[in-house]
Amino acid sequence: MANINEFKSRLKGGGARANQFKVTLPFPGYSAVGGETSDLSFLCTATSIPGQTLGMTEVQFRGRTLKMAGDSRTFGDWSLSVLNDTDFKIFKAFERWMNGMNNMTDNEGLTNPLDYQVDGFIDHLDRDGNSIKQYTFRGVFPTTLGDIALDYGTSNAIESFDVTLSYQYFETDTTT
Repeated sequence: MANINEFKSRLKGGGARANQFKVTLPFPGYSAVGGETSDLSFLCTATSIPGQTLGMTEVQFRGRTLKMAGDSRTFGDWSLSVLNDTDFKIFKAFERWMNGMNNMTDNEGLTNPLDYQVDGFIDHLDRDGNSIKQYTFRGVFPTTLGDIALDYGTSNAIESFDVTLSYQYFETDTTT
């Protein structure tokens, strides 16, 4: 019968911690004024490692279904929660990024994906700050810039906002 000591021996490094991560997202040149990438690595308070779905092909054979790996793979959106500072540096950078892709006033914007897509990164860290798992998101761009709630009744709180990003695919230190 298993015991607590055997369980502890199998939980390497005390287990991966959900609060140990760093997001690196370089903003396109037209949306950055300087420092957004390094500030975001500190002010991003939550993110997730998106899921993925591998398509499936079913083939019928004499009353049975043979399931095989399909030709498609889809990736979920990448979301960030960010603390807002008093100069709105990161929020403004996302506004400029989105406005460059689709201008608010005339529905015009950049058409070449190389001009508005970047590569983003998540480093999952151990408790000493060393990277234990890396994710590289290829062709990242924002699709939703969340609202910032304002309320007279809110005290002792720092504003935050959410961002939803789309990307083409991701690579990890396990796969390419």
